[in-house]
Amino acid sequence: MKYHESSIQGRFVRELIRQIRSDNLLGKKLKDGTFRKKMKETEPDYRVPEGFRLTGIKLKNFYMEYLEAEEEGFEKVILQLHGGGYVGTLTNIYRKFAEIYAKTGKAVSVLSIDYRVAPDNPYPAALEDAVTAYFWLKDKGFLDEQIILAGDSAGGGLAMATCMYLRDHVGLRPAGVLTMSAWADLTASGQSYSENFEVDPVFGNTRDSIVFNSEYIGDEDPKNPYISPVFGDFSGFPPMLMQVGTEEMLLSDTLTIAAKAKNQGVDVCLSVYEGMFHVFQMALKFIPESKKAWQEAAEFISRL
Repeated sequence: MKYHESSIQGRFVRELIRQIRSDNLLGKKLKDGTFRKKMKETEPDYRVPEGFRLTGIKLKNFYMEYLEAEEEGFEKVILQLHGGGYVGTLTNIYRKFAEIYAKTGKAVSVLSIDYRVAPDNPYPAALEDAVTAYFWLKDKGFLDEQIILAGDSAGGGLAMATCMYLRDHVGLRPAGVLTMSAWADLTASGQSYSENFEVDPVFGNTRDSIVFNSEYIGDEDPKNPYISPVFGDFSGFPPMLMQVGTEEMLLSDTLTIAAKAKNQGVDVCLSVYEGMFHVFQMALKFIPESKKAWQEAAEFISRL
């Protein structure tokens, strides 16, 4: 396990989030999609970075965006599964994530999918869309050993669920799995859900939070490993990089899976950041912790 101490800048951002956060931000309004939809409608147009092109792809059930450099061939591709509690959609912050992934090294492209979300589309909609996107990449010519699954929060759980599904149903194994603050226990049964309840600056101090009220589950058993990978088997998984902050209610999800997967023979790099909040990587390169996390991600991708 890698353990990273907190910085002054990181602690400042954490406390700022704690001060400005309202219960509605990641509570009922995000649960029913109101806040996220409004944010998506009002955010500015995304500007594609110089030297890259972004192609929109409309499939039957969902939309995707493929980011690639204009003058390079591609040896690896990131299948990015965004976060948002299975109720949020693809927004510009994830386009920035894709941009950073694409700049981690030469010959890396990124496919970001705007998968169907709850409450209109509960499980298995998101999983079906992720699997469909994986086979779209296969049809495009990518081999399994060139495809890396990456996701934050719900997207991290979805990345692991997708890897499980591919292993169980078609015997496929991608090159690697990268998770940031993975939400992988929709039963909220881990110790950190109680231990960090009062300190988590994003989800803490309210039972209205989506981590306790997930509409993605629908009528299914929340212990289904394709919904909550923490209850699954990780045998045969590819190398994994799992990043998490110590003040997250979701801390147990990552710690439990990392230990389980390692015991089952998986090459797991667990990276824990002291004092960090949920998906602190959204700070991009502006605080030392997120900068280090993205550097770590780049090194992981380059090793695969």
